[in-house]
Amino acid sequence: MTDFTAARLNMVESQVRPNGITDRRIIAAIECVPREIYVPESRRAVAYMDEDVMLDPADRAAGPRALIEIMAFARMLQHAAITPTDKVLVVGAETGYGAAVISQIAGSVVALECDKGLAAQARTNLGTLRNVTVVEGPLAGGAATDQAFEVILLEGRAEAVPQSLLDQLADGGRLVAVVGERETSHACVYSLSGGAIAIRQVFDASVTALPGLQRKKPAFVF
Repeated sequence: MTDFTAARLNMVESQVRPNGITDRRIIAAIECVPREIYVPESRRAVAYMDEDVMLDPADRAAGPRALIEIMAFARMLQHAAITPTDKVLVVGAETGYGAAVISQIAGSVVALECDKGLAAQARTNLGTLRNVTVVEGPLAGGAATDQAFEVILLEGRAEAVPQSLLDQLADGGRLVAVVGERETSHACVYSLSGGAIAIRQVFDASVTALPGLQRKKPAFVF
């Protein structure tokens, strides 16, 4: 039988700390959230491996879904620079693992998921967390609320970041995503200041693509 507590601590020591994660709040949050409950029972033994863990979405035609590897996720959190009062939108929340971790370091979290089955699992998994709200809908549309988000984090690769998500950033806010059409792409931080967006690449990562965030192809002209 797998000792999940030991596996979780080993994951932190071997995959999180050595990869530039200096924010102790992130490390503490990852240490306390049991990753194994957010994956299918048949895959719990590999919940702490250094790779994406495949999930079982209701809509398989939309493509594979996964909890992204912890190294990429932790580094994205580090670059998001979340504060205890920030309102955070998690795009592609899957079964809720990322939202659960972020709830430990943010003021409030909106977990957006497009797959009905995964959204239902997220509601069950996150039901006891008072500062997390699960929303179901297309990922590109974001989550319209009365207030903009200080941080938006995409839990998976996007071919392109839609303007509709950038429009939901508060001034001074950050959107962090792995962006590109190739399997290994660039993790980028989009920062909004005074109405202008600055983009910087921060590391390379290979994570499972999110549905509905493909780059728009130019129309064919005869």
